[in-house]
Amino acid sequence: MDIIRLTYPFSDELQSVRQVMAIGYFDGVHLGHQEVIRRAIYAANIEQITSSIMTFDPHPREVLGHVQHQHTQYITPLTEKLERFAACGLDRTYILTFNKTLSQLTPEQFIHEVLFALQVDTVVVGFNFTYGHLGRGNVDMLRDIGSDKMKVNVVRPFHKDNLKVSSTMIREKLRAGEMGEVLQLLGRPYSITGQVVQGFGRGRTIGIPTANIEPRDSYVIPKNGVYAVKVSVSGSIYHGVMNVGLKPTFDDAPAKPTLEVHILDFNKSIYGESIEIHWIEYIRAEQKFASVDLLIEQIKEDIITAEQILKLTI
Repeated sequence: MDIIRLTYPFSDELQSVRQVMAIGYFDGVHLGHQEVIRRAIYAANIEQITSSIMTFDPHPREVLGHVQHQHTQYITPLTEKLERFAACGLDRTYILTFNKTLSQLTPEQFIHEVLFALQVDTVVVGFNFTYGHLGRGNVDMLRDIGSDKMKVNVVRPFHKDNLKVSSTMIREKLRAGEMGEVLQLLGRPYSITGQVVQGFGRGRTIGIPTANIEPRDSYVIPKNGVYAVKVSVSGSIYHGVMNVGLKPTFDDAPAKPTLEVHILDFNKSIYGESIEIHWIEYIRAEQKFASVDLLIEQIKEDIITAEQILKLTI
């Protein structure tokens, strides 16, 4: 898959091709997004032209001032999103820089100066797609303005087990620790990739070593608590128990939640390595124990619970 970064206004060297283009932010690349992408690839194959997708970076809300004092937390940060796009089988991804200049385009300008400039033959979007200054453009305007040059394919809301699939819904489920429903909405377990970093080393001293994870991007972090997870290390998959939280049993608790995973049946040193955590099921809330011994007993119970959960998953 070709990856092309663009900033508006486009340069005279812009090289465009006839293409079917899916457009959106696509945070999560969830089942609804996958349907939009599938439709674009199908239409491109019928026409025997390029299948493409356009996403935006950074998130529009960061540029428009809708996020204060923090960066947006993503279900799929850009690096992971590109990996998901490639796995879908797209020919090309456009990453359009979202800046003040782009945000000021009228809907008409966006169609003429972005879509037509890129020779978009067919555009595929979700039913609630908006564009142009203040989001004034909608799918009806796409059809009206682009009618003589561009076909418009609108994908209706996608439902899974009576739930309307949306990035907003997935964020809510993640922050509630409802990982089973997240799996249903994404079509896969939620995952976070990060580097193993030096921690206090406390887990090893109590006989339950853990890997402390520093996420590589700004992910949505699930609700504090203990989870059954799968861990990808150097291409191999292991079972694990993940703790998200403040380690309240200890006096030197961190100021912000940390991510640490105990990998079952694993004894290698992986400091500095990149690993991927696949969140399977929430086990319990984080709690403060009266003693370290009581904490150890609970962790051993958590390990048993996690093994029982994970042996039932593929």
